[in-house]
Amino acid sequence: MIKNSFLALRVYNTLTKQKEEFIPLEPGKVGMYVCGMTVYDLCHLGHARLMLTFDVIVNYLEYKGFKVRFVRNFTDVDDKIIQRAQEEGVSPEEIAGRYIQEFYRDMNALGIKRASVEPRATEHIPEMIALIQGLMGKGLAYRVNGDVYFEVEKFKNYGKLSGRKLEEMLAGARVEVDERKRSPLDFVLWKSAKPGEPFWESPWGKGRPGWHIECSAMSMKYLGETFDIHGGGQDLIFPHHENEIAQSTGYTGKLFARYWLHNGFVTIHREKMSKSLGNFFTIREILKKYKPEAVKFFLLSTHYRSPIDFSEDRLEEATRALERFYNTFNDVEALQTLAKKRRLAPEFDWKSAPGGSEVLEAELKNLNIHASNLKKDFEAAMDDDFNTADALGYLFEMVKQVNTVIARVRAEERYEESALVPLVEAISVIKSLGQILGLFSQEGGEGSRQDVITGVEDKELINKLIEILIEVRKQARRDKNWKLADQIRDQLARLNIILKDHPGGETSWEKKI
Repeated sequence: MIKNSFLALRVYNTLTKQKEEFIPLEPGKVGMYVCGMTVYDLCHLGHARLMLTFDVIVNYLEYKGFKVRFVRNFTDVDDKIIQRAQEEGVSPEEIAGRYIQEFYRDMNALGIKRASVEPRATEHIPEMIALIQGLMGKGLAYRVNGDVYFEVEKFKNYGKLSGRKLEEMLAGARVEVDERKRSPLDFVLWKSAKPGEPFWESPWGKGRPGWHIECSAMSMKYLGETFDIHGGGQDLIFPHHENEIAQSTGYTGKLFARYWLHNGFVTIHREKMSKSLGNFFTIREILKKYKPEAVKFFLLSTHYRSPIDFSEDRLEEATRALERFYNTFNDVEALQTLAKKRRLAPEFDWKSAPGGSEVLEAELKNLNIHASNLKKDFEAAMDDDFNTADALGYLFEMVKQVNTVIARVRAEERYEESALVPLVEAISVIKSLGQILGLFSQEGGEGSRQDVITGVEDKELINKLIEILIEVRKQARRDKNWKLADQIRDQLARLNIILKDHPGGETSWEKKI
């Protein structure tokens, strides 16, 4: 059963150039194909944005109650792979296998899940050959010696996705200029083998598939001739996705993908980040300096269709923003711990504990209302073409409300568990919604106090040791031993453990990311 059916999910469809209500072919199910990596090198931040964008989209579709079949491919035979293999004196298979594993390593570090199906191009050569034969049989493709080309002018709607007119187009990326072609726009479906290159047997001789045909063959195999969503980066709109539509629809006579979603570029000084321009940072380089969640927070802070300009300042901002969330989570945990201590204290009679002020009671009531509204606002943002920037904004507003109530609880020293229920519930809502965005997913969270010392398995022991130091510092302050108290505070600060003193003599702590 689909949740929140009263909220219409609308997506921007590159094919129609407008937002449309998303209605899948089969109620309750979504088929989605996203063009994955050409595996010849490490992934950069632009690739991270692509993978994160569609990871979040899958998360939200599943949150809405859809069963998603998500297919993301690997291009494991390609000119760049072959060139890299020749440079290193190894086989193309070794290069592809190596960088598939490196891809998984990067995605695991970012906390990005695997797709339902992750096919490799070289495992689907028979499907590609059958597709090419079908296109030739329909008169849409022609053979030139051992090569086969798609004849673009015979496909009526070529250019609809990219909005280009046929007469204005030139051969795009990865389309080699060849005088044997009937038109410079015609693109290769099958390449005859060159000496030293990998090849497969085909009706046209030894060779290998062109780049575009692989995605048509694999997407239709796993999702059918027509499916719901096709995604990728904006740089794939032309020629890759344009060519996919031509060859797929030309073969089946049916609509290929119903909704086309494309994410914007990551730029540096407003220029696209890419390996060809040499202005890129690998994911691995970025993660040496910043937490994975901070990188994701940075990427999600801009709508997925818009460009996002990379800067270390913006990553620092993302890091500080995450600190605010985790500090709030930790503050509520500290209040819970204090409430438990009070309840277990022999001298504490919780039945006769005084109630909070009218102001606090009103704030607790309002917090419940805000938590309920947060879910609606978050869903409204995500239903508007997966607007993660607005969704994060609503989470921030909720944190502000929580912090206001925390301050009031401390000011009135209302540490009874009953007074903390709205705070705990609000944090639960924030975390559950944040997990749709790939945030707050680890127990204790990235950068929370659970992660004070890496490599130590008994984190609970570390937490207790910090609490002991806090108690020693409290006693030092009662004894007016300010030097010792300051030393404890400063030594913990060097470990990024920040102490906070509150009214009533209570002290909480947090870890600075």
